[in-house]
Amino acid sequence: MIGNMIGRMHHVVLDCPDPDALAAFYSALLGLPVTYRDDDWVVVAASDTTSGLAFQRAPRNQRPTWPDPAIPQQVHLDIMVDDVAAAGPRVLALGAAKLDGPGVYADPAGHPFCLIRRPGWAPPIAESS
Repeated sequence: MIGNMIGRMHHVVLDCPDPDALAAFYSALLGLPVTYRDDDWVVVAASDTTSGLAFQRAPRNQRPTWPDPAIPQQVHLDIMVDDVAAAGPRVLALGAAKLDGPGVYADPAGHPFCLIRRPGWAPPIAESS
């Protein structure tokens, strides 16, 4: 591990117009169950205490036009942290930029990611020196 760990991967989140349909696709593709569902968010993971793929409702989402960059890929990372407020300055010090919304940042190349409070099922974030 390099330096002090700030957080741990929670989910890779894919924006989509129909989270249920896309989760069903990946559930069948990967042989993994749907472990969480609400109106706008569905998770596919090995269990309800593991990280996985999440599907977030984005009604105006447009299908990427790969490899044509006219409509780029729409994916962001959720990074679980013990304390979102304390982790914010640390990711800014690494080169992140703050975006609109609580806990929302962009990496140095502009890819968005969210700092989320560590779920109760996940062990505390271990810091290394």
